[in-house]
Amino acid sequence: MRRQPRRDLLAGLTVAVVALPLALGFGVSSGLGAAAGLATAIVAGALAALLGGSNLQVSGPTGAMTVVLVPIVHRFGPGGVLTVGLIAGVLLVALALARAGRYVRYVPAPVVEGFTAGIAAVIFLQQVPAALGVPAPEGEKVTAIAWQAVVDFAAQPQWTALALALGVATVMLIGARWKPGVPFSLLAVAAVTVVAVVAHLDVARIGQLPATLPAPSLGFLDPAAVPMLLTSAVAVAALAALESLLSATVADGMTVGQRHDPDRELFGQGVANLVTPLFGGVPATAAIARTAVNVRTGAGSRLAALTHALVLALIMLAAAPLVAHIPLAALAGVLLATAIRMVEVSSLLALARSTRSDAVLMVLTAAATLALDLIAAVGIGLVLAAFLAVRKIARAATLEQVPLDVADHHAEEAALLAEHIVAYRFDGPLFFAAAHRFLLELTEVADVRVVILRMSRVSAVDGTGASVLRDAIERLEHRGITVYLSGVRPEHERALSAIGVLERLRAQGRLFAHTPDAITAARALLHRTGVLVSPEPALKAG
Repeated sequence: MRRQPRRDLLAGLTVAVVALPLALGFGVSSGLGAAAGLATAIVAGALAALLGGSNLQVSGPTGAMTVVLVPIVHRFGPGGVLTVGLIAGVLLVALALARAGRYVRYVPAPVVEGFTAGIAAVIFLQQVPAALGVPAPEGEKVTAIAWQAVVDFAAQPQWTALALALGVATVMLIGARWKPGVPFSLLAVAAVTVVAVVAHLDVARIGQLPATLPAPSLGFLDPAAVPMLLTSAVAVAALAALESLLSATVADGMTVGQRHDPDRELFGQGVANLVTPLFGGVPATAAIARTAVNVRTGAGSRLAALTHALVLALIMLAAAPLVAHIPLAALAGVLLATAIRMVEVSSLLALARSTRSDAVLMVLTAAATLALDLIAAVGIGLVLAAFLAVRKIARAATLEQVPLDVADHHAEEAALLAEHIVAYRFDGPLFFAAAHRFLLELTEVADVRVVILRMSRVSAVDGTGASVLRDAIERLEHRGITVYLSGVRPEHERALSAIGVLERLRAQGRLFAHTPDAITAARALLHRTGVLVSPEPALKAG
């Protein structure tokens, strides 16, 4: 923190300017009010900066978390949201102690992109009532709420609110392209607020904010309600972990030499979510947008994120009366622009063009995010990604008949060997998704005396694959065909030994390290059974 204090202080100030309207907007959007959003940005922002696993993360209220919190507010009220945040903090600390942070790397890019696009759509739809200047209709489905708001607006238009929201959003979107380093969100909100005050516009305002954080309290906690809130808390903790670790990964990619500690990041977010509800704040995560601003403005240590929290605390102390006059429509405009900027069209198109499975995975995750909820969407995306990956691996696995290496035999004997011995080579994993196909192919072998199964190229064996291999060997033996195994790798012996395949073949002398040894054994078997006597009789017999 002492290497470049001036750059970190400037970066923290810049991020605070960008974060202020977002914190207020997400607080209002969550249903707990602007004060809750500001308290979250201050408390969670400071604690996550000090205790988290990234030097560059900036934490606070986020749009993704707001999407999860709105249904909780409707069902359990503000106290339920604070309780959920407290429980989620405990769960995040437990995940950190269990060293679960490393597993976020297994979330595929199409799931992340679809998830982000779905969140952006939900945030956009959530702002429709405020942008249109109509009371938010009751309900939990954002599509139904947005549609009802449009119907109400058509019946009684509120053009002033719509103009303010569109004006702020337009300034932000154009300004971001023109001069990305300028905090146009704050400038637009300030300009709209001045116009609303001077012109005495009849629009809804934020209202009075406290000048300081409230005293910490557990008065919201109702132990009897905890069991009913556990499911919601799991969803909040999962989202906080996913968004924070993805944000840290993005921050690492934007810098040289910075690497986050995923488990420490979970611990920092857990402590932040444990403490923030005591001050009336909503559950928090790392924020990709604010973290990106932090990196781009030259932050190099935790001092920048800590400065951001301290600057917001000073704004709360000194400017609370001014903030109270901000129109809600202006904050809706900020979040509308934020939702639009969340969608990276180039990334979506690149993934859509890469493979059909990636495109399907991305679209389904986005649709599930919009139609269901975030955790269900991620779950569906991961399950579908796993299915597609397994299918791709299974298709890559092959069972191929290969010619025998009989170069050191007489031509006549080589012909007989090739007539009575067939060799198959496994390529890829011998596991549940491909095992049944292998069984069908092996048991359709034409009438021969010996089958040699070459196992040296098998990359993995699971219990199903081992069982199917045993069944195939037994079926071939039932037809009078002798089976030899060659090239079994040491790491696969445990799975094959567990079902008794290796022990029996080893006891019968049918397990070999190399394929030429198996061919030699097969040749000896054919001699013993009278198929091969000598090259001359073999020719006559032929």
